[in-house]
Amino acid sequence: MRPTIRPQLYIGCAGWAIPKASSERFPEDGSHLQRYAQVFNGVEINSSFYRSHQPATYARWASSVPGDFRFAVKMPRTISHQARLFECSTTLHAFLSEVHQLGSKLGCLLLQLPPGLAYTASVALPFFEMLRRLHLGPVACEPRHVSWFAHAVDRQLIDHDISRVAADPAPLPRAAVPAGDPALQYLRLHGSPRIYYDSYPEATLHRISLKLRRPASHTAQRWCIFDNTALGHATSNALDMLDYLGDDEPPA
Repeated sequence: MRPTIRPQLYIGCAGWAIPKASSERFPEDGSHLQRYAQVFNGVEINSSFYRSHQPATYARWASSVPGDFRFAVKMPRTISHQARLFECSTTLHAFLSEVHQLGSKLGCLLLQLPPGLAYTASVALPFFEMLRRLHLGPVACEPRHVSWFAHAVDRQLIDHDISRVAADPAPLPRAAVPAGDPALQYLRLHGSPRIYYDSYPEATLHRISLKLRRPASHTAQRWCIFDNTALGHATSNALDMLDYLGDDEPPA
């Protein structure tokens, strides 16, 4: 039996905006990213989904944060939503050449799939194989079509060292729990019941904090990213999560 370990936790938001209501919890000096990175140790870059960034931009971001800070970078919609994982070699090469400028600060890639994209092995597997030839680091996939939640698909994700995101709200019950490669567990909290808008109650945050702290035998890192950014609740919820993680006693 493998010994249980306490996975490395990365807590943060989708983006490093600092709402005025939470500004007193952050240092006054520096860029928004520098101030954010003095409080949180992880962030999800969503802007990469909509547009590319210059390699120098990623390098500048990497140099702006502490050594233990990590970025999760969302893969572009040109790959996931337009090409739908098919014949996108050029786009994937370009994206990876940009994000690899983060160096050791690149924590993982996030691939969010459109709700209407069903699992098709003849498309998904060649894409995963191509991705794995070009990028060896952690990858989290957030599928939203029911066909992706079959046990056979979980096996394919494990075979390609790809984790399946645990999402809230979940499009179906199995989407609420992580699957695929257990080395990475990635939780995306979009806001509930109104996605992107609503804050999470204290009881929910406390319950999640206990799960985040739980020892595991195969999980090296857990991410908890708040995506309920529309009204600024992501930042306040993430700050509360840090407080809960600091206050909770380790599980027996």
